[in-house]
Amino acid sequence: MTEYDLVVRSRRAVTPDGERPAAVAVRDGRIAAIHPHDAPLDAALDTDLGDLALLPGLVDTHVHVNEPGRTHWEGFASATRAAAAGGVTTIVDMPLNSLPPTVDPGALTVKQEAARGQCHVDVGFWGGAIPGNLAELRPLHERGVYGFKCFLSPSGVEEFPPLTPDEVRQALEVIAEFDGLMVVHAEDPSLLLDPTGPTYPEFLESRPGASERRAVEQVIELARQTGARVHILHVSSADCLEPLAAARRDGLRVSAETCPHYLTLAAEQVPEGDTAFKCCPPIRSEANRDLLWEGLAGGVLSCVVSDHSPSPSDLKIPDFAAAWGGIASLQLGLPAIWTEASKRGHGLPDVVRWMSANPAALAGIPRKGGLAPGNDADLVAFDPDAANPVDAAGLHHKNPVTPYHGRVLRGVVRTTWLRGATVDLTAPPRGTFL
Repeated sequence: MTEYDLVVRSRRAVTPDGERPAAVAVRDGRIAAIHPHDAPLDAALDTDLGDLALLPGLVDTHVHVNEPGRTHWEGFASATRAAAAGGVTTIVDMPLNSLPPTVDPGALTVKQEAARGQCHVDVGFWGGAIPGNLAELRPLHERGVYGFKCFLSPSGVEEFPPLTPDEVRQALEVIAEFDGLMVVHAEDPSLLLDPTGPTYPEFLESRPGASERRAVEQVIELARQTGARVHILHVSSADCLEPLAAARRDGLRVSAETCPHYLTLAAEQVPEGDTAFKCCPPIRSEANRDLLWEGLAGGVLSCVVSDHSPSPSDLKIPDFAAAWGGIASLQLGLPAIWTEASKRGHGLPDVVRWMSANPAALAGIPRKGGLAPGNDADLVAFDPDAANPVDAAGLHHKNPVTPYHGRVLRGVVRTTWLRGATVDLTAPPRGTFL
């Protein structure tokens, strides 16, 4: 019997200690040891990636799969194929856009039964906090959801209404009792406007950065009052960085994320009528984007996750006031971020921290997020210098709609392993529920 099932060698292995030559040894689906690159090892399969980078599988804690109920928008089979093709080996599914929304244990069961047998990567679930479901929060927590999502402004779907600030406080008090996590879509509805026309500038003007900042300030104050853990989702406005930094200095348990589209796209680049670029909160200016990169580099923003929120093309009509707001990028997050990060002097260890280690730590997902002994052998062979021209029709997302269509990104995922086995998208799925 061999000592290891698999050894993967790379001169650019990204470990928690940084980028270095290494041989990652796998036994029974876990990383058993990390050896020097050239160490002679007894393995059933020994793969040398050469100068390809070896990364831990990415962890995307912000994915809207939409199944059941809106599976024609996105489903577990197509979403997890896209994830695996993009080097994402763990996703956590958001509670809304599916029918029913995941706001009670029965709805969680319905979603898990819909997903069963379809997942090419490992899948966890968020619960939802909506008006009237306080009594469901602890039972959902006991069923294993990683936390609870709420909106302060309308969500876009009537079955998932927003919470008032007082309702958020009540939910946080309940969640604090079991040290749970609330993740918040933070826009103050009193500062949101109806767009005055169909263009992107008019849409952008209707969702000002001040709305994000005021909502973030409200959530921070509620975290201060209740002692609960809170996380701000998809920060698009650099106006939020100051109060978030102050909350960190005050020792509050408040964290925040941003998304690839806010870090790689800009309002000045949005083509007329191309609503593949529409999302809420919106993509803002180039100057704002630069400030978000500063917030990420400084640790005020800790995670970069997709907020993959796809829809059929017929909902992306060329009217920014009326089109569905959501960006599909689950398969493209790694090359999109690497393209921009490498230009700004960041390395692959930074990308791994933002897109794997920190999201896993945020949600509290054990054995994910790093090339370390004891972790699941979720691995990615990544060619960081290869050109990656994006053709929306060639993506695994259910609907060929993405703002990255026609762009040439940097970096290509060559192979993805899930718990030590190569992910074969033509074979039966091997993903499990977390």
